[in-house]
Amino acid sequence: MLKLMRNASHSYPWLLKSVMGVIAIAFVITMGWWGFGDQSGAGTGVASVGDLTVSREEFRRAYENTYRFYKDKVPGEFKDETIKQLVVDQLIDTRTWLIAAKNMGLTVSNDELREVIMQIPDFQKNGAFDPEIYQRLLAANHLTPSAFEAMEAKEVLSSKAKMIIRDAVSLTPAELAEAQALTLRQTESDPSKTTAAKDRAVQDVLFQKQQRALLAYTESLKTTIHIKINRELL
Repeated sequence: MLKLMRNASHSYPWLLKSVMGVIAIAFVITMGWWGFGDQSGAGTGVASVGDLTVSREEFRRAYENTYRFYKDKVPGEFKDETIKQLVVDQLIDTRTWLIAAKNMGLTVSNDELREVIMQIPDFQKNGAFDPEIYQRLLAANHLTPSAFEAMEAKEVLSSKAKMIIRDAVSLTPAELAEAQALTLRQTESDPSKTTAAKDRAVQDVLFQKQQRALLAYTESLKTTIHIKINRELL
C-alpha cells in the first residue's frame, strides 16, 4: 500500500510536492523560526530526531491534511497505518535535512528569503510582487506571514543542503554512453530529434543518480542521529 501511494506521486507530478507542503506547514507552526523550537518534553512526542521532536499535535494535523488530500485527489483506498507511516517518515526526513544544513554551516539571510518569496508567481501581479495578494492568500490558507516565512526559510535551507549533494554528482563515461545508446534506439526512425533526445536522456540519467545520492545521504545521516518513533502515539 505504501508503495502504491508513492507510485501515485509519479502519476500525479504535483502530488508529492503538495503533500510535502501540507506537512511542512504543520512543521513550521510547531517548530517556529530559526531555532528548532522548545524541545522540552521531547520524550512525549510522536517521534524524535536528534534534538528535534515531532509533537502529537503536529503529527495529527499533518496526518489529517494528508489523509484528506489523498482521499480527494488520488483514486483508491488507503489504510490509516499506511498514511501514518508516510507522514511520520516525511516529518523525520524534514528534520534530517535541517540537521544536514546545520552540519554544513548553511544559513538563509533575510534578504535571500525576501527575494525567494517575491519571486513566487502566486504572489505577483503583472510580473511584480504584490503585498496585498501576499497577505490575502496567506489569510485564505490560515497562515500568518511569520509562519509562512518560517516555512519558506526552512525550505530554502533544506534546498541548499540538497543542492550541495546534487552538485557533487556527475555521470561517469559509462553512464553517458548508456544514455547515448538509449537515445539512438529511441530516435532511429527520426534522426533529426537525436540532439534533443540525447540532452533529455542525459538529464534523466543524471536526475536519477542525483535522487539516489540524496536518498543515500539521508539514510547515512540517519545512522548518526538518534531517531525514535513512539508508535503507540501514532
